[in-house]
Amino acid sequence: MAWTDWLRTEIFRPYPELLIFLTIAVGFLLGRIRYKSIALGAVTGCLVAGLVIGSQAKVEIDGPIKSVFFLMFLFALGYDVGPQFFRALRKDGLPQVVLALIVCVTGLATAWAFAALAGYGPGLSAGLLGGGLTQSAVIGVGADAIAHLPGIDAGEARDQAHLIAVAYAVTYPLGTVLPALLLAGVLPRLLHRDLAAESAVLAADLEAAENDPDAGEGYYKHVLRAYAVDVAAFAGRTIGDFEAEQKAAGRRVYITRLRRAGEILEHTPGTRIELGDVLAVSAVRGDLVSYDARTHIGMETDDFELLAYRTESLHVVVTERNREGRGGRGGRGTVAAAGGPSGPGVRTIRTLRHEEFMPGVFVEEHWRAGADLRVRLDSTVERGDTLVLTGPRSRVQAAAERLGKPVPTSFATDMVWIALGLFLGGCLGIPALHAAGAPLSLSTSTGALLMGLVFGWIRSKYPTYGNLPSAAQWLMGTLGLCVFVTVVGLNAGPSFVPGLREAGWPLLFWGAAVTTVPLLAGFAYGHFVQRLPLPILLGALAGAQTTTAALGALTERARSQIPALGTTVPYALGNILLTMWGSVIVLLRQ
Repeated sequence: MAWTDWLRTEIFRPYPELLIFLTIAVGFLLGRIRYKSIALGAVTGCLVAGLVIGSQAKVEIDGPIKSVFFLMFLFALGYDVGPQFFRALRKDGLPQVVLALIVCVTGLATAWAFAALAGYGPGLSAGLLGGGLTQSAVIGVGADAIAHLPGIDAGEARDQAHLIAVAYAVTYPLGTVLPALLLAGVLPRLLHRDLAAESAVLAADLEAAENDPDAGEGYYKHVLRAYAVDVAAFAGRTIGDFEAEQKAAGRRVYITRLRRAGEILEHTPGTRIELGDVLAVSAVRGDLVSYDARTHIGMETDDFELLAYRTESLHVVVTERNREGRGGRGGRGTVAAAGGPSGPGVRTIRTLRHEEFMPGVFVEEHWRAGADLRVRLDSTVERGDTLVLTGPRSRVQAAAERLGKPVPTSFATDMVWIALGLFLGGCLGIPALHAAGAPLSLSTSTGALLMGLVFGWIRSKYPTYGNLPSAAQWLMGTLGLCVFVTVVGLNAGPSFVPGLREAGWPLLFWGAAVTTVPLLAGFAYGHFVQRLPLPILLGALAGAQTTTAALGALTERARSQIPALGTTVPYALGNILLTMWGSVIVLLRQ
């Protein structure tokens, strides 16, 4: 008996779960193959490994494993892009929403037109769409939609699902390479534009905007220093007097504690400073430099015990209503939107730092609805925002209690929240409407995606619920999709060569067209109608077509991360629409 036969009969057939893990390992190894900024990727690597190994193993893997992992992936995807998706629906994201819609709708129309021209059925049509637009989720959504088509038996549904994997595997490589070549090379050259130079100019403009005096200063990471008091003029004042003097000068310099005669004394505003004391000074770096503590206090020293107190960086969800707004403390007024004017009734970072509970506490980050806002003195603070406070542990916790609800960093996933979202999403996809006697439903996969969007948005608004650490989210998303495509590849492996013969090599041409036509349509609209800056436009096109390889090529060619600024909103919308197109094209080509 050949060793391959022994593996198939003694290991793979009795224990198909081992075959899945072996294929995933090979797939991730293939996914690491990289040429410059273009890589095969784990998902495509797992699909290719599944097709090759499946053609030899000839083991059919049944059961709900595919559905379980695919639903996990879709929910994690929605959870990740939910905040950006709903923020994109606001007025300020409308231009990028329109651009993403043009790319996605053109992609669907192009795939449908060429599939009809070639006479492809729902399986090859969905695979053409998924591979040409590099949206792996189409494999699962399309297969789910095929299984629910009226009048189709289980065998035919399985064959059509296998053809999705075949067409995807054939068209995906060009779908990855062509956008990178087109966006990073061909289009800028056709316009005789220097992408690197324009990115540098745009970066300088953005930096100029950040230095606008109307925007206010930004906080920087605080520093901690120790100074021995040897300036007679400095001694005699209290800690409270010193901090009031710094506050009046607009500086954030604090004495957190001091050493006197070998004994460490904690911060008390009424403590009087004496010659020979060693002060632990916490400050914003620029403020400490401008104060010149060495001249005013004394020589800097190294006192490990004095400086080695417990510090903490704590996420705090702001729940306290503005005390200066309508209705006073606990009233109904809230502060203005970010970037709005400061004034009476508006709490900003500038006014927040003067609160009596904030000495020695620094605002490191400012988040709203999943968006990382740049911390500036004139940035307003709304109820529901998340602030990251840093400083001595006792003071940070006291400030957190005054501002709202602390959210300590946790690596535990809120499985009640996640599992409930998956259940509700699946239930959402079950009900069907009937059109011309045919049942039409969202399907459990689309339902999981939509519920992930909603739950991710809720989490961004109320961060005390639904903790899903980034590592757990990566595992749900990446492993979920990779397990799914691995099983698809293993099951489709035996039919890959016959399926490729059925599709024919023209599939490569149709795939290239599906990849390039939407990008050209979006580029024409963004350049001639919206007149977007070239680096931002190209980044938005890469995002709308969800091709990270193209974004990598853009940032490499631009020698800057500026193109990535246009990616977020189109990427969020593109992931949603292109995934749903898997069901739509099946219905169009049934």
